[in-house]
Order: sequence, then C-alpha cells, then structure tokens
Amino acid sequence: MSDKPSVLFVCVHNAGRSQMAAGHLRRLAGGRVEVRSAGSEPAEAINPVAVEAMAEVGIDITAEQPKVLTAGAVEASDVVITMGCGDTCPIFPGKRYLAWELDDPAGQPLEKVRPVRDEIRRRVEGLLEELGVAPRE
Repeated sequence: MSDKPSVLFVCVHNAGRSQMAAGHLRRLAGGRVEVRSAGSEPAEAINPVAVEAMAEVGIDITAEQPKVLTAGAVEASDVVITMGCGDTCPIFPGKRYLAWELDDPAGQPLEKVRPVRDEIRRRVEGLLEELGVAPRE
C-alpha cells in the first residue's frame, strides 16, 4: 500500500450501503485515506433514507452521486469492499477484497436503516485499525 491507503466500496446501485460506508470513512479518516464508491448499475440518486440516517450522525452525503464501477477504480484501490449486494468486481493481483454482508436499506424506513448505518460505522472503524489509521471524529 502507498503512504495513503485507498478504499473502494462497491454495491450494485451505489445508492445506500456503499455511500454510507464512504461517508463514514471520509469522516473518520480525516483525509488520511482515499475513499471511493461505485456500483455496476448505479441508481439515479442516493437513497434519501440513507441520506437522512447519515445526517442524524452529522455526516452529509447529499452532494454524492452514484457512480459506475470501473476497472480503473478497482485497480487504483488498495482495499475493495463489496457490501452484500451480489455485485462482482474485476480481480487484480495485490488488491485486498472484503465482503461485508449487510441488509439492504432500499425501500426501508429510517428505523431499519439506522442499524445498518451503525454496523457500517463499526466495520469502518475496524478497517481503519487494520490500515493503521486512528479514527477521528
């Protein structure tokens, strides 16, 4: 890994889980990790309930847009994390691949999305520890 590790979160629509994970990592890493997110079939917009859930913890993801997954994004990342969406990624030697099985927030009310948001944060904190980056608030 380079001096600044890079992480790519992948989910089919890049509208919920992967966007929440990217938001948590951006906040907790404080610029010390490159953060990307993408999906094979990106949605038109981020899930508004995911936006609301993240706003509750002071993280604004309203400016983000779902992005298409490219081989270049995978190749440029040290760690590639799929979010339990059944999405597939190009495989490149030397990359670390993780699969985080998480409930899909799509179509769910806020009270069902909050536990997903909180589990993602817990996993992001663990990832930062593995990367040797102390979380910031």
